Amino acid sequence: MVYVFGLAAACLLGVGFVLQQHAAERAPARDVLHFRILWDLARNGLWLGGIACMVGGQVLGALALAEGDLSQVEPLLATNLLFAFALARRLSGQRIGVSGWTGVILLGGGVAAFTLAGRPSASPAPEGALRQWIVIGAIVGLSLVLIAFARHLPLFEEPPLLATAAGLLYGLQDALTRVSTQIIDSGGIGALLARWEPYAVVALAVTGLMLVQSAFEEGPLRMSLPALTAAEPLAGILCGVGFLGDRLHTDVLALTWQALGLAAVVAGVFVLARHPVMPGHTDGDDT
Repeated sequence: MVYVFGLAAACLLGVGFVLQQHAAERAPARDVLHFRILWDLARNGLWLGGIACMVGGQVLGALALAEGDLSQVEPLLATNLLFAFALARRLSGQRIGVSGWTGVILLGGGVAAFTLAGRPSASPAPEGALRQWIVIGAIVGLSLVLIAFARHLPLFEEPPLLATAAGLLYGLQDALTRVSTQIIDSGGIGALLARWEPYAVVALAVTGLMLVQSAFEEGPLRMSLPALTAAEPLAGILCGVGFLGDRLHTDVLALTWQALGLAAVVAGVFVLARHPVMPGHTDGDDT
């Protein structure tokens, strides 16, 4: 069921991102990096449809995280770009071509290689609180640095940095979502409401959404979706191994295939996102 929930979540997320970008690119420029962008976009039916898909994807992602390990689920969620690519191709009517199929093979093969080589498994006990806060601080701190740099760059250079920051926060959100499901399993809703994790999940979700919409508004999907799609699983895997107790096989052969798998995922993300069918691409058809 982990793979069913994970791939279904990726499908909804990919469709949701395409719909959101089509709506966000028409938002007022003054809304960039302001939470009012969410209020303005909430009046757009296309954007609301994209948000509905994204929420559905996050719910299915949470179910996948409840059944599996973060290091197992995050690579599956990275396949959302495949579904975004399929929808964008249908909207554009262009051919997939060599580069398109190359991206599909890299992304799908990379996910399979990492999962099969790492064989992620959860440890009975998570790591200590100090290690948890170090990892959380590093991810949040890096996100703030990226946002600060983006504010001082030309508009056409902002989307990748904003999308990377959003992806890092989404990866952290995935980790805290898994923690929240564990709290519910052990103590119920009452125990969850007494902890800080669910409130952090909401704050991360809203902040990440604002950053993503700002990135979508400032440039075409191909400028932001690669960074977003690559950053989220990397941050999630870091959290899983860093403080949630996830274990990966660490013999030389397994580490080699894991590294190759992650590299293939990142490469596939960028190849697909720069394909002519993606919204905002101005090149000719790829054959």
